[in-house]
Amino acid sequence: MKSIGEKLKQIRKLNKLSQTEFSQMIGVSQGALSELEKDKYKPSVDTVIALKINFDIDLDWFMFEDDLNKVTEIFSVQVDEFESKFISDLRKLNLKDKQELEGILNLKLNSYSREF
Repeated sequence: MKSIGEKLKQIRKLNKLSQTEFSQMIGVSQGALSELEKDKYKPSVDTVIALKINFDIDLDWFMFEDDLNKVTEIFSVQVDEFESKFISDLRKLNLKDKQELEGILNLKLNSYSREF
């Protein structure tokens, strides 16, 4: 698996940019870019965002590469249209209303568990 530094260098080389040009585009000094490419430290969130904006990189590839499948298999959840709308509407509520709905949901779940 390529390191983040190797991926940075690959992006720069594919775009035929010098370290100075590339570093200006992602908002770091040329020296900092050199250190990043050598994996001496990890890029900041601002740097990663600049990479996404300027080069439209796939953030999953950039951050995880081969490990991505392991992560998405653990957290992947399929939701239908009703559930998706419900979640979207839930996010619009304040904390008190969310807690009230949680109480209603718990009451419903308790009544179902008694039936089975």
